[in-house]
Amino acid sequence: MHGAPELMAALPSWNDGAAKSAILDFVARVTKEGGPDFVPPAERIAAFDNDGTLWCEYPLQVQVFFALAEVKRLCQQDPSLLQKPAFKAFVEGDLKALTSLPKKDVFEPAFATHAGMTLEEFHANAWRWIRQAEHPKLGRRFITNAYVPQRELLDHLRANGFRTWIVTGGGIEFVRVVAEQLYGIPPEQVVGSSTKMKLEDSGDGMVVRKLPELDSFDDRDEKVVNIALHIGRRPIFAFGNSDGDLAMIRYTLGGAGPRMGWYIHHDDAAREFAYDRDFKLSVFKEGLDRAGEYGIGIVSMKNDWGRVFADDGNGHA
Repeated sequence: MHGAPELMAALPSWNDGAAKSAILDFVARVTKEGGPDFVPPAERIAAFDNDGTLWCEYPLQVQVFFALAEVKRLCQQDPSLLQKPAFKAFVEGDLKALTSLPKKDVFEPAFATHAGMTLEEFHANAWRWIRQAEHPKLGRRFITNAYVPQRELLDHLRANGFRTWIVTGGGIEFVRVVAEQLYGIPPEQVVGSSTKMKLEDSGDGMVVRKLPELDSFDDRDEKVVNIALHIGRRPIFAFGNSDGDLAMIRYTLGGAGPRMGWYIHHDDAAREFAYDRDFKLSVFKEGLDRAGEYGIGIVSMKNDWGRVFADDGNGHA
């Protein structure tokens, strides 16, 4: 980089290297008024996946763990649900079976746990669980498993006039519960999978109640459709971690003017987990193999991040 003190101080949990330099250079170029790559603030849209990109998703996405705690209640109410492989695997705690199923099938029980609740009831229920539940392998609360380098990147983008959006396959209401606290992203800037809802007059006022029917599963091509629907601008910066994000990143890179797209590669078994092609719930194969062809950068968790979580310290350079 150019050695400017403010740039050298940015992204302190990122190790110095090609990825950090490229990101800082990109932000500097698109924000330099009068420069050839200047992008007006209104067009500085950055889209980030959530699971595996902003917080830990292995061996199951956080919302799936939440569903594990809720789905037994549903199956007691409606035993016919046990005929569906994902529901059966949930009730039996069969993680091997769950990880062998398509991602959409696994998320169906997760979305079903919302059914019948008002938005306020669901938010309270999800927050009650997430603030105390622990990751079974990392041994700490899920809410502490957000990636510090990514929060620094989000903050740096916002400090330079970007609007940061989450575009996730996870449930939109579930992610909205934590997005502002963990990432500084307000709920109205979260796009995600959704169930259908209905408006009811409760007698004490109007409420929105969630229904058991899936409305949009925000993965792969659907991410781009929902970006067009909810954001209304093509992002100029995108970050993901799996093939489910490939369409979003390629869409970002496909517009005119300066653009940037990244993948985080989970290659750090010591501080987090190492996985890619074989993790069916978030497979990373085409994106990994063809990133260079598509013009997508790859960030190595092991080599490019000085720390992963807030309590890691800074001893991994």
